[in-house]
Amino acid sequence: MDILFMLIPLSVVLALAILGALAWAVWRGQFEGVEAEGERILRDE
Repeated sequence: MDILFMLIPLSVVLALAILGALAWAVWRGQFEGVEAEGERILRDE
């Protein structure tokens, strides 16, 4: 039972870190132009 007092806050911190990393990637524009990159490999240059 004592381990739950450590695991629950640890999992909340981990979930917040993952959400923070995702928000940072979205705000930095990492997911902009995804379709263009898919089409780029199909073009013959």
